Order: sequence, then C-alpha cells, then structure tokens
Amino acid sequence: MKTVRHFLRLTDLSTAELKNLIHRAIELKELQRNGREHAFFPGATMAMIFEKASTRTRVSFEAGMAQLGGHALFLSPNDTQLGRGEPIEDTARVISRMVDIVMIRTSGHDRIETFAQHSQVPVINALSDESHPCQLLADMMTWYEHRGDMAGKTAAWIGDGNNMCHSFVRAAGLLGFHLNIACPEGYEPNAELLKAYAHCTTLTRSPTEAARNAHLLATDVWASMGQEAESNARMAAFSGFQLNSDLLSMANSEAIYLHCLPAHRGEEISAELMDSPISVIWDEAENRLHAQKALIEFLLNQ
Repeated sequence: MKTVRHFLRLTDLSTAELKNLIHRAIELKELQRNGREHAFFPGATMAMIFEKASTRTRVSFEAGMAQLGGHALFLSPNDTQLGRGEPIEDTARVISRMVDIVMIRTSGHDRIETFAQHSQVPVINALSDESHPCQLLADMMTWYEHRGDMAGKTAAWIGDGNNMCHSFVRAAGLLGFHLNIACPEGYEPNAELLKAYAHCTTLTRSPTEAARNAHLLATDVWASMGQEAESNARMAAFSGFQLNSDLLSMANSEAIYLHCLPAHRGEEISAELMDSPISVIWDEAENRLHAQKALIEFLLNQ
C-alpha cells in the first residue's frame, strides 16, 4: 500500500517541493486568467470539513476543485459525526473511502493529525490552532510574484505569535529568509519552534526594530476566532503593534505588506494601508485559490 502524502504543516514539503508549488500556482493562475481549460481531475471529490467557519477558505477550495474538474462537499459540524461523539478515527476511515482528498479547518491541530493517521487519502490542514500552511502558500506565492526569490531577504511579523506566525517561521527555514518577530510579552510563538529555527528568526518587543530594512511586513488580527473573551486584554497588549505607514517607512523601500484577512481596519493594520493602491493584500487573497489548486494537484498526483 502506497504512502499517503498529507499537508498538515508547511514542513510536510521539502524546499524544492515548496518552490515548485509556488511556480505551479503561478502557472495555474495564468491558465485561469487566460480562460484555458485545466480540469485535470474530472470526477474527483473533496470533503471539506469545517469546524471553524471561513469565507475565503470555503470559496477558494470549492472553486478550485470545480476548476480542476472535480467537486467539493461542504461539511459543517452539523453535517458530520465529529461533533456528536464518533471517534475521529472512525470518521476518517469512512470518509476517506468515499472521497479522493479531505480538507479540514478546526481549532485543535491534534484532531487533524488523528484524522490524517487514519485516512486513506491526502488530508489538508486548512487552519488549526497551531498552523495555517495554506495561507503561507498564498503568501509566499504573492511575495515571489511581486519581488522574486525570498532567499537572503528579511520579513517582519508584527503581532500575535499565533498559527500564522508559526507558519511564517517554517517558511523562513524552508525558503532561506530571516524572520523578525515583534510581539508583546506573553504572546510569543511556541518556544520550542523558535529554538528549532533560531538560525533564521529574531524575537523582539519593538515593531520598529522588526520592520527596519525588512522586505516584507505581515500581520494578523489581534484576537482570532475563539478569542473574543480576550479582546479587551489583547487590545491593550497590542497597542503600538499596528502595521501602518510609519512602520512601513522603516522597511526597505521596495517592501510589500500582507494580511491574511479578515482585517480590522484601525487595529492591527491602518485603513490607509488596507486601501492603498500599492497594497498586494487582494492579490494575496486571490492567490489562496491558485496555490491550493497547485497543492491539490500535487497531492492527487502522488
């Protein structure tokens, strides 16, 4: 029985595979823009298991499967036994006998790991509390599209040391750029992860220091879904960690900035930057579609 490839963290890809995926995503984007047929997987079916809601994730995966000639099934917590006591192992065994690939968006990364261990088909992490690798595919694609190879460059993460930050850390290791992380005390990324990637990361409390001469600035909301009760405390802790024109002025003159969306204008990012004509955030959002299509193609062809 052949080994099934999953995509649960960015490091499930080698550096060469990640670079190839970025290039392939750009090719697929061109095919889509030029109206060229690329239904490479007629009849293929993806199960999309959503334990956390999302606009961009659902649209990008569902549209992507349709464009590849397949079909996507949307499964909310009300549509599966996962929320009603069936062991994840059993759900994985059943669903993976009926579909060709599975996408899961959930809070607990351990749930995705367990599902993948018992799945006969590839499993994609569409977001967990520990990692958001699909977003990083789109982010790195966007950076490459606009500024070329990332090796030897510097990126700055401004804000919470969350799942997005974890994925940026892994991207730095794979693609050879340095990541400056600016976050308030108590909101650092996983300590063991930072230790493992100490050669390509720097932790600071100063957004200005992190942004200085950086080629890329990135941020995320201060309170993610499920953290609403912490909103007031987080607003106070992250005061001064806004991505704005003052911070951008500290970066490299060719710097771009990213936000995975949804954004809270006036909090983690200024409205001015969100609506600026130089923003590539909307390219970044669109690139979820193309990067995930490249990922689906890669996994189904293994």
